[in-house]
Amino acid sequence: MGPMSPGPLSLSVPMPAWQFLTRLGEVQLLLPMALLAMAGLWMQQRAAPSSGARVDTAWRWLLSLSLAIALTAASKLAFFGWGLGVAAWDFTGISGHAMASASMLPGLAWVATQGRRRWLQQAAVGLALGLAALVAYSRLKVGAHSPSESIAGFVLGCAVTVFSLREVLTRPGPLLALPLYWPAALGLALLLLPLGAPKSRTHDVVMQLAMKLSGRPAVYTRDALHKQWPAPSASAPAATVPNRS
Repeated sequence: MGPMSPGPLSLSVPMPAWQFLTRLGEVQLLLPMALLAMAGLWMQQRAAPSSGARVDTAWRWLLSLSLAIALTAASKLAFFGWGLGVAAWDFTGISGHAMASASMLPGLAWVATQGRRRWLQQAAVGLALGLAALVAYSRLKVGAHSPSESIAGFVLGCAVTVFSLREVLTRPGPLLALPLYWPAALGLALLLLPLGAPKSRTHDVVMQLAMKLSGRPAVYTRDALHKQWPAPSASAPAATVPNRS
């Protein structure tokens, strides 16, 4: 299946830049950093138990992120294994990259700036959300998802961020600021890991699991969805993109 056409809103950016941006949404890169950040919040709470903001935020983040990952995986399994999608929206499952970036990058930005001025924390989280939006858009540019899939992932990830960080961003408690080398290390990791990390295998694992659960010898494809539910008034075939996480 071929990649999507750029469309009228296409940004004139070299393809390697989009490929770099899209890797910033890989669960294999973001999830370990997010779990380390949560563990750090719990350890800070044990060291300074006067404020419960850290551990409450960590628990909300862990719970909502787990649910978002489960929902994203379920949407992919439903399509790959049983063909459950929406042809009219060209929807075959929630974008995992868009969801992961919008649900974890803002939390990491807040952890890196916690204890500092409120406007700085809010600006860092806002910039992280902007970066997550670019990751979601990059999924279109690399031909991995349709607009509906990227938007669904981004919205779901934003819901995780709002649920996790609403309290600490609007009414920050007496949290101690981390040393400056922590945000510096986070930025360096986000810069270097996409360049050297091995290729993500999440998509292949989900497809194998879908075939095992459904008993099918092959996964459903986007082309099969559109053939099963063709658009009645379409004069041209719908754009096709490969299914990736």
